[in-house]
Amino acid sequence: MNSFNNFGLHAELMQSLERMKFTTPTPVQAEAIPPALDGRDILGSAQTGTGKTGAFAIPMVQSLLNNPRGSALILTPTRELARQVMEMVAQLAGRNNNLKAAFLIGGEPMGKQFTQLRANPRIIVGTPGRINDHLERGSLKLHDAGFLVLDETDRMLDMGFGIQLERIFKYLPAKRQTLMFSATLPKGIVKLSENYLNNPVRVAIGATNNVADKIKQDVIRLSEDEKYDELVRQLDDRSGSVIIFVKTKFGTERLAKRLARENHSTDAIHGDLRQTKRDRVIRDFRSKNYRILVATDIAARGLDIPHIEHVINYDLPQVPEDYIHRIGRTARAGAEGSSLCLITPADGRKWREIEQLMNPQAQNTDRPPAQRNRSGRGNSSRNNGFRTDARADGGRNNGPRTEARADGGRNNGFRTDARADGGRNNGPRTEVRADGGRNSGPRTDARTDNSRNNKGKPEQGRPDAQKRRFNANRSGKPGGGGAPRQRSAA
Repeated sequence: MNSFNNFGLHAELMQSLERMKFTTPTPVQAEAIPPALDGRDILGSAQTGTGKTGAFAIPMVQSLLNNPRGSALILTPTRELARQVMEMVAQLAGRNNNLKAAFLIGGEPMGKQFTQLRANPRIIVGTPGRINDHLERGSLKLHDAGFLVLDETDRMLDMGFGIQLERIFKYLPAKRQTLMFSATLPKGIVKLSENYLNNPVRVAIGATNNVADKIKQDVIRLSEDEKYDELVRQLDDRSGSVIIFVKTKFGTERLAKRLARENHSTDAIHGDLRQTKRDRVIRDFRSKNYRILVATDIAARGLDIPHIEHVINYDLPQVPEDYIHRIGRTARAGAEGSSLCLITPADGRKWREIEQLMNPQAQNTDRPPAQRNRSGRGNSSRNNGFRTDARADGGRNNGPRTEARADGGRNNGFRTDARADGGRNNGPRTEVRADGGRNSGPRTDARTDNSRNNKGKPEQGRPDAQKRRFNANRSGKPGGGGAPRQRSAA
């Protein structure tokens, strides 16, 4: 359908959509709203930034307008996403006094939430932890919640909310309509849908392992010691708003302070901040009061700020799917954007998992087909990239603008990019390999993917996420927007 007028929506809801200047539904909305209006359960997946919030919020408001009794519950993994959902729900509900809402998230005063609940709200938006708190206190009743929405369900499971979700389900009526939306569909989501959804309509818009076509992806391979200097060069060369993703809460604060000392307009956000501070940081970034936001994965989902032009992965995510969510913070609503990954040799395993996620077919081919050699080297060395350092050993290199060798050859150069295959590198300030190779140089990062970083609290404390392994779909298509360009910082 190419117009909301074709959905047969309530007059008040149509007025709200007109005020919001919503005229044409997005693909996921066009597919999900009609069956949802018919009362069907939905299992939906789509790329980030495609309008999933409207896909469940519009039929939810329609259901409540048509039914003077009953309530609806919307669960989200993070406070930031809950707030954005709450804002859209408030706009859709308009001035209807019969559609009061309560906003229940951690970090907000309980007294304020008690007041909202005493007003008998019909819409509850919150995070699983705080929803459980109110259920255990008896301040929240869900016996008439006939409409349930789980948004970004995969992220909720990643964050360890599985047990809390099961507790919440026990308070809900058996007869209800459930809409489950997720950017990716791992096995845990499918199992959850089988247990709690009734013959759901499957809505899938695009491959969940694809990124938006208008995101330009770049990769720079370098040593750990070179990362910060390269980051500064990249920030100086780029214009517009930037979000930088870092692995730990401590790392966000440290990097933000370091950039601020060099006169970069910067702030940081992570899970240890008070909710009022988190709200202020997001509000100021949205208002362009500063240019660079340094964040943990707390900002990887639900952060809908149209003016973000660049996403930089200073550290790679722990879970491959989070890479897609991170870079999805740019190129929102059809705009153009760019992403950059700074990859050290210790990141080799994580990066291979990300590449397999975006291009599952690549793992079925040991050697990609030869392409035109742009390097002008001899015929014995095939190189399909642009501005790359070709080897004379017959090894193939398909990553544009890269210098990393994978042939085990020795390299005695200065500040070189070490290989992850056990090759020796005798240059000073080298990066250790992730396979146990020795490195006698100072200032190196010797941690492998499974090691722990004790310089700060873990970001989420997610035992199930640490055990998670990527299982590529061999029938998938290559990732949207093309494979990331790769190049060395040397």
